[in-house]
Amino acid sequence: MAAEAPPPVAPSEAPSPPKAGPRALAWQRRRRSAARFWQRYRTHRAGVLGLAALTLFALIALTAPLTVGSDVQSVTNAPGRPMESPSAEFPLGTDQFGRSLLGLVVWGSRVSLLVGLLAAVLSVAIGALIGITAGHFRGWFATVMMRITDWFLVMPTLVLAIALATVMSRSLGTIILAIGVTTWPTTARLVRAQTLAVESRPYIERAKALGGGHWHVMSRHVLPNVMPLVLAQTTLIISSAILAEATLAFLGLGDPTVVSWGGLLQDAREAGAVSAGKWWYLVPPGIAIAVVALAFTLCGRAVESVLNPKLGVTL
Repeated sequence: MAAEAPPPVAPSEAPSPPKAGPRALAWQRRRRSAARFWQRYRTHRAGVLGLAALTLFALIALTAPLTVGSDVQSVTNAPGRPMESPSAEFPLGTDQFGRSLLGLVVWGSRVSLLVGLLAAVLSVAIGALIGITAGHFRGWFATVMMRITDWFLVMPTLVLAIALATVMSRSLGTIILAIGVTTWPTTARLVRAQTLAVESRPYIERAKALGGGHWHVMSRHVLPNVMPLVLAQTTLIISSAILAEATLAFLGLGDPTVVSWGGLLQDAREAGAVSAGKWWYLVPPGIAIAVVALAFTLCGRAVESVLNPKLGVTL
């Protein structure tokens, strides 16, 4: 006798799909936010062009050990004659020691981009910390912090950076520190204004009424709301940091043991390339600095426009 089939399951008794946990829901929201951000960012043609240029320079910097090798910095094993004009062997000519300028520009991208990125991160971190704390605590603490910020704001940034780089040892860490601790005031003022706007909203009062402390309010409510501003400010400061690094290196305050775009300009000045008409010694690193700074500026403006639609800027 055949076995009887099990009774059909009623629709109300059908197993429901498992519910996603809070962490999975958070990741879904982040993915949707990233997708919306990219869709809006793609409408800014200049921003896409800047991003493509930065991607190219990043690939060049990352692959420099494979494409040109670290031997390109060697002065004793230079393959060419000093100050040789561009040729098939040396497309951008040679420097005062006979090293290939193409290889030096490629290798120098690693130092210039690294210093610009780290200095910008340090600057934005200091500015965001001071801006959030001054906007949250207010009172005498905010007054003192803002007066210090105003002092740094009115002082010439380059002069302060030169002073720090002069009294400290000549190294990449000194350059990063000198740029980072002198360029944060603008970020601090912007973040403080945004913090005041966020803390005036009703849900902040509810969080405090439910027992949320200072750290909870600043980290869970204020910081996520100011992060878009911090991100946009970071992309804008990187270009300024790269220019500042090139300026300090050009003035002879950089690390003489590493190759950077600013250091190449300093070497060209010392070698008399300007008076001798050796344009190939000056143009490549100068163009590289200008293009990277412009690319970061275009990306920063596009990010700022996407994250703050009230600007109404179409790049």
